[in-house]
Amino acid sequence: MNTSTHTATAAIIGGGVIGAGWAARFLLNGWNVVLFDPDPETPRKLDAVLANARRSLPALSEVVLPAEGTLHYAETLAAAVAGADWIQESAPERLDVKHRLYGDIQTHCRRDAIIASSTSGFKPSQLGEGTARPEQIIVAHPFNPVYLLPLVELVGQADSLARASEIITALGMHPLLLRQEIDAHLADRFLEAVWREALWLVKDGIATTAEIDDAIRYGFGLRWAQMGLFETYRIAGGEAGMEHFLAQFGPALAWPWTRLTDVPELDETLIATIASQSDAQSGHLSIGELERLRDDNLVALLRALKGRDQAAGALLNRHDRRLSAARKASVESASAPPEAVEPESNTPALIETVARVVPIDWTDYNGHMNESRYGQVFSDAADAVLALIGVDDDYLARGFSWFTVDIHIRYLMETHAGDDIVTTSRVLEGGGKKLRLFHTMKCKDGTELATGEQLLLHVSLDTRRSCPPESPVDGLLEKLVQEHAESGASL
Repeated sequence: MNTSTHTATAAIIGGGVIGAGWAARFLLNGWNVVLFDPDPETPRKLDAVLANARRSLPALSEVVLPAEGTLHYAETLAAAVAGADWIQESAPERLDVKHRLYGDIQTHCRRDAIIASSTSGFKPSQLGEGTARPEQIIVAHPFNPVYLLPLVELVGQADSLARASEIITALGMHPLLLRQEIDAHLADRFLEAVWREALWLVKDGIATTAEIDDAIRYGFGLRWAQMGLFETYRIAGGEAGMEHFLAQFGPALAWPWTRLTDVPELDETLIATIASQSDAQSGHLSIGELERLRDDNLVALLRALKGRDQAAGALLNRHDRRLSAARKASVESASAPPEAVEPESNTPALIETVARVVPIDWTDYNGHMNESRYGQVFSDAADAVLALIGVDDDYLARGFSWFTVDIHIRYLMETHAGDDIVTTSRVLEGGGKKLRLFHTMKCKDGTELATGEQLLLHVSLDTRRSCPPESPVDGLLEKLVQEHAESGASL
């Protein structure tokens, strides 16, 4: 499939929590989506998921996401899958239902389309039983919320998985290719083990639902989020590493600490106990409020990891670089330069330097963007200008850079999490060691939010003192100054 010559289309079969999450992930990454679900409530439910996704997913990126794809509701399964490149089935976990769906899907879909199931337990060999083309069906098992959590377990035949892996990666997700098929795949087997033990702890009166959740979110859950299981235990072994850890704690595996091979009966008493404890724990919040809280927390955690370029944060940084490269290539293929912004009347040509969404972790106790983050936006804008004049990794490695020595920021309007912001920049002065820039930050609707006038000096990283720029920066800066002077942008 060559997605460079046409807008790719995903058919989403089933618009529940997982199906809606898939629709949001595809749409916000520029795919067109056709959704089929006979439930008349599907549009309402999907709108709620899309509202959360539009607020949170773009906040993970330092660059603008692709233009959102189009959403269409199909009246029939045949119409939904007819032209789809990717077909994501998120139907109930019943093999008979899935088999009937695959029969209809394969009758009407392209032979080269990928048919992926969100199933959390069934194997591809089970899904493909009795179908016309079993090799066309794979497992692509995500985690909720699909539009934020990057992991997708892929199981199936190698040829299909290679293509699927490329698509999943392009969506900003992490494809985990299982070496062989197994019931419940990989991650859910861990979850099932923890879930069983948690049920026993509640049933035996050892802990409440809130206490169990506290044990996870204040303890090992934080370690797992950035280091996983085996790396965590490697550290626990001290300088001797994993071998010492296994020797020290391995014998405990034979102790009767857990009841993982036994399952408590979910009788009415246990169900009532769990439900009442859960109500006491979280009943003061609606499901919508809990979803918003979950998404905001995930964005903050993921962005913290992003700043360290670790775990899922490194994945987000790689996706940002892909998005930037794709946007640059897309605009360069057109006739207009990528940074050009149509000037308003009597306004000089500007350089678009930042286009992004404000993330939740940029806001403060007043509910709006903290003043320090305006400085970050304008710093990022200056970096974009510097990139235009040749300040790249090679130039930095040669021992030269630009340092900000003065900046004046005017705060004009409140800026909130989820706001779509665009910053434009122009050169006020550029010559010798100096570079003076003027930045304007606006909402997508054109409302002016803040301005910043910034003075930078060219420095030697060896002496940490100012010095004239060297080639190619000096020539590119002179050219940019001349272009702005000719357009009326320079003072």
